[in-house]
Amino acid sequence: METMNAETGAWLSSNDSKDYFALLKMPTVGADPRHLRDCVQAATWLKRWLKGIGAEAELILPEERKGEKEEGSGAGPLPPVPVVYGELKGEEGATTALVYGHYDVQPPDPADLWETPPFEPTLKGDRVHCRGAQDDKGQFFAFLCGVRALVEAVPARRLPINVKFLLEGQEESGSGTLFRLLEDPHFRKRLAADVLLVSDTGAAADLRPAIVAGLRGVCHFTVRLTAANRDLHSGEYGGLAPNAAQGMAELIASLHNPDGSIAVAGFREGIEPPTHEELAAAEAGSATEERLKADIGAEPCGGQRGKSIVQRNCFEPTIEVNGLHSGYGGPGSKTVIPCEAVAKLSMRLVPGQRPAVCCDAGRTHLKERCPKGMAVSFPEDGGRSAALRLPLASPLFRLAEDVLTEMDARGPVFLWDGASIPVVAALKEASGAAPLLVGWGQPEDRIHAPNESYSLRQFAKAKDWAQRILAAL
Repeated sequence: METMNAETGAWLSSNDSKDYFALLKMPTVGADPRHLRDCVQAATWLKRWLKGIGAEAELILPEERKGEKEEGSGAGPLPPVPVVYGELKGEEGATTALVYGHYDVQPPDPADLWETPPFEPTLKGDRVHCRGAQDDKGQFFAFLCGVRALVEAVPARRLPINVKFLLEGQEESGSGTLFRLLEDPHFRKRLAADVLLVSDTGAAADLRPAIVAGLRGVCHFTVRLTAANRDLHSGEYGGLAPNAAQGMAELIASLHNPDGSIAVAGFREGIEPPTHEELAAAEAGSATEERLKADIGAEPCGGQRGKSIVQRNCFEPTIEVNGLHSGYGGPGSKTVIPCEAVAKLSMRLVPGQRPAVCCDAGRTHLKERCPKGMAVSFPEDGGRSAALRLPLASPLFRLAEDVLTEMDARGPVFLWDGASIPVVAALKEASGAAPLLVGWGQPEDRIHAPNESYSLRQFAKAKDWAQRILAAL
């Protein structure tokens, strides 16, 4: 099957389509140990694919630490998931590019809201619907297809550039396995490169190219509040027993002041505000309030009042509730006083904030406000990564601007992404490479939500970008 994008006139080859769909069908939920076999299957498939374009490729896992349980990685409660490492050797002394992507995906929940099966790629018009269609299988695999096309177009299939590949399976849960591998000096040495290429971000409106000059950091943890030894009858014990659901609501509400600002002492310590140049560039590429309202279906009024959309989404930290569970939520009523409540919290961090300090500040805040008669604990701790900030004057950005202007006469904008790619800052330090983050995501892709999709136009753009930037480098 050859698939043509009528808008761009770009073809996806039969190999591109077949391979893309094959990768999407694997339910690689890296945060769920029940999908470990699926992740291993995908990693093995990617290794074989890389070898098919002439690269050396292997699967890598960290060595088990002394005293470590067989089923645990030491990177939280998750077992290790294979990292795919490959090298496509070019001409002697040529520039080296390190290409990073992740093959794990978010859980499909809530599954009943999907219009098509979440792991059966379905082409509807110009868009492929599937979990991972964009984030990040569609983005990084389109880039790999661009590498394949470039290899097939050069004499003797030898590129004038060295390309290294690093594809992991736990980005959505903190990159635990990859962070463990980065502790190994030998592995770090293998990553040495001039440029770090990442395709896991978004473009501006109507696919105008965007260069990401900054990412927020992230840390996340689980909060458990316990009270009685069981759920209690709300008539017999109402007015006597402490209510864990009510207590959790009080704790969550205490995290912010009435104006939306964060109320946690010490959380904002060390924040480095953007320069005037950075703020102006970010404002120039920002979505309007009307576009955001149309996208999310609600007024974009989160965060601290009095600050602009760009400030709140790019240069200010956040504390968000990702999930809240307590008591009964089924049909009808069940008159109980819940004995336990659980909340999932994440923090997005900006330059200058230290993840460990922020995480500790949040825990201390909750401990100090634990309601009487209850106990608070923190059973899970996710990844912790600092924010990434890149200089606008980077020569690499100038090169990327030229390439992207060839692709689109409007030229690129600069974005400071409110999201996080936890391991990018660590890869920058380990490889010595200058990061270049260019992606082709759009709001309608619905990443992390039911009915995720990615258009053929976006796939073609990502593939074209790969060929052009590698040739320019």
